[in-house]
Amino acid sequence: METTFNDNGRMNRPDPTKVKNELGDTARQWRSSTGQEISDLMTDVQDLVGRVANVADPEVARLRAKVTDAMSAAKSSLARGSDTVRQSAKDAMNAGDSYVREQPWQAIGVAAAAGLVVGFLIARR
Repeated sequence: METTFNDNGRMNRPDPTKVKNELGDTARQWRSSTGQEISDLMTDVQDLVGRVANVADPEVARLRAKVTDAMSAAKSSLARGSDTVRQSAKDAMNAGDSYVREQPWQAIGVAAAAGLVVGFLIARR
């Protein structure tokens, strides 16, 4: 996120669309890497279930059915969780944006205080 000054020496605000796009890109990268790991795990489990499909033992058949049901439940739970996280992140971003626009000086004060705390903690090391 870049901050520039215009000809009058006033600071230009960053473009909200650009900020949202940058956040969206970061979220997509995280979701892609995490989604790939989960997808690989589910593929491995499905492969394992497929390999034991020929075993006639009733206990194995019961366990195979249980794993298959758990996989279906996990897929639907992940889909719901992803939607919930996406909406929560969007709500948090909008709330932060609204707060900064409505109370810019308080936001500057909070940022300055956070910077002082971080600076103090780093200086202690």
